[in-house]
Amino acid sequence: MIKLINVYKEFPRSGLALKNVSFHLRKGEFAFLTGPSGAGKTTVLQVIHMAERPTDGEVRVSGFSSRRIRRRDIPKLRRRVGMVFQNFRLLRDRTTAENLAFALEVTGARRSEIKGKVQRLLAQVGLAARAGAYPEELSGGEQQRIAIARALIHDPVVLLADEPMGNLDERAARSVFELIRDINASGTAVLMATHDLDLVRRYSQYRVIELTEGAIVYDSGNSDGVP
Repeated sequence: MIKLINVYKEFPRSGLALKNVSFHLRKGEFAFLTGPSGAGKTTVLQVIHMAERPTDGEVRVSGFSSRRIRRRDIPKLRRRVGMVFQNFRLLRDRTTAENLAFALEVTGARRSEIKGKVQRLLAQVGLAARAGAYPEELSGGEQQRIAIARALIHDPVVLLADEPMGNLDERAARSVFELIRDINASGTAVLMATHDLDLVRRYSQYRVIELTEGAIVYDSGNSDGVP
């Protein structure tokens, strides 16, 4: 599914962001990626999504390798790996339905398929009645639900979530997290970056991968809990 093998990532100005990071996220698994700000959580998600390439080591994602993937094949990888961001990243001049439809249109999906898929996804995230609303007419929690629906548009095998509740109040955050849990229960693997340790403790049944200064210092998915 996802495997990081001795991954290093160095940026010209800030130096090493990841140091010898290795872990394997299996099919259907749910894992929290934790650590303080600047620990490297977002960079891990970026190398998985191929927004960044490792300086050294290898990232394998659903049959693709960071060492061999061609630039033209990255969109194919991203159809298998959905991504959710803290700040939603919705198109402000399009309705919720149009935001979802656009994600299909750019991949050449047939118009006859788009409407039905958009309707199904809006129903899945509980916002079928808000299909005609623009982002500014939605609450933060509703905007994040639309962003999650967009991430699911190509039926990905894994969902990456970068602090998806970071801009939400407690009630909206709880609702969004329950949606992500439901998505995982349907078979989609989830890797969710968060600094919310209360959330991690509350759902202790899930795997925890902890980063400090770019290195894994704890992994509950390993039998001894260390890299």
